[in-house]
Amino acid sequence: MKKALTVILIAALALTSPIFAGGVKEEGPAEVYYLNFKPEIAEVYTNEVIPAFEEATGIPLKVVTAASNQYEPTLRSEITKSEPPVIFQVNGPVGLQTWKDYAAPLEDTSFYGMLSDKSMALSADGHVLAIPYTVEGYGIIYNDAIMRAYFALPDKAVSISSAEEINSFETLKAVVEDMTKHKDELGIQGVFASTSMAPGSDWRWQTHLFNVPLWAEFRDRSGDSSTALAAATEATEFEFRYNENFRKLWDLYLDNSVSAKGLLGGKNDADSMAEFALGQAAMVQNGNWGASQILGVPGNTVADSDIKFLPLYMDLDGEEGQGICVGTENYLCINKNASAEAQANAIAFLEWLFSSDEGKNLVTNRLGFITPFNTFTEDEQPTDPLARQVTEWMANTSVKSVPWTFAGIPSEQWKSDFGSALLEYINGNMEWAEAAEIARSSWAREAQLAGR
Repeated sequence: MKKALTVILIAALALTSPIFAGGVKEEGPAEVYYLNFKPEIAEVYTNEVIPAFEEATGIPLKVVTAASNQYEPTLRSEITKSEPPVIFQVNGPVGLQTWKDYAAPLEDTSFYGMLSDKSMALSADGHVLAIPYTVEGYGIIYNDAIMRAYFALPDKAVSISSAEEINSFETLKAVVEDMTKHKDELGIQGVFASTSMAPGSDWRWQTHLFNVPLWAEFRDRSGDSSTALAAATEATEFEFRYNENFRKLWDLYLDNSVSAKGLLGGKNDADSMAEFALGQAAMVQNGNWGASQILGVPGNTVADSDIKFLPLYMDLDGEEGQGICVGTENYLCINKNASAEAQANAIAFLEWLFSSDEGKNLVTNRLGFITPFNTFTEDEQPTDPLARQVTEWMANTSVKSVPWTFAGIPSEQWKSDFGSALLEYINGNMEWAEAAEIARSSWAREAQLAGR
């Protein structure tokens, strides 16, 4: 009876289990695991991109999103797992040096062929290894309705009559400080939203704000704005020549803020974007990716047409001809250690996302990317207010965009060191000269550790 029961069980398994079906397990297409860098669009991937792609192709897609400012640690953890990311991101030449041994050559792929300007791709060891997927811009976002209310005041202290006339730190400072005096009349709690310094939220300052003095120094040292990033990427030392310029704008933020300095260590970037969206502040530093945050805040009071950009003016010579900061740190790589099928499916996903009608619609209207691909017409670029502003600033021939030079920062540790110094300065525990010296000494140490 026991033998008979065993035979029956084996027969049942043979009918139900692929392991017993001819000795070969039947499997579906290899999954595409994408480790996403951008928390602000995580739900779009989960709720819209994944189901649309899977329905269109039958290829399973998994998108995991790293927490804000935690991408590198998350990638280090995930890349060593038995089922690692097939698509991952690097933040520029320095990031590629860290991860190039995991990156597959892309020069022969359809994805690379879609890139309008092939020089934008990153290469190492004779191969194209990383491809940008979005171009972005950032600066000081302002609410033009509040600005118009200020400029309509009969006793304003400035002679200009609109925010569009602000083209230097001197003028910006005069406007901001006078707006602070009139904040009750304007119905705001502060001119600037909170300078958020909670863990994971200081990237707007130790990376994005820092970009301007970093670019200016290496522009001077290399002799040209277009070579500043390359010079920064190779630099073994950083003088911080323009640290006082950084401090001027930094102090302007801190002294005219919605929140007192002692509260900033507990504020995150979502808090500051909500303050702007709810009309509590007239200005906030961020990029075009912040449009979804502003428009998505319940009770948002800012009309699309009133969301505009100003450059990061710091009292640099010639800043009247300076535009907003435009560039990218968003480069995609394919994990060469993934199976050949998984790599092919990853390319199929990227090709679908950036060339199919359905994918492009999601990219433009839901993900909000300003893309560098020749598959998009001008009418297919995002129409959110800040994306339009980036396009307009890039098209303005009277100014030149400030290139993203922060990709040349030697390590994430440097950013952490400088961010910590900024918080100590805010809290009155450190003089500015000491914070600037930490930026210099940390650069020298981290550049040496990076093998420069």
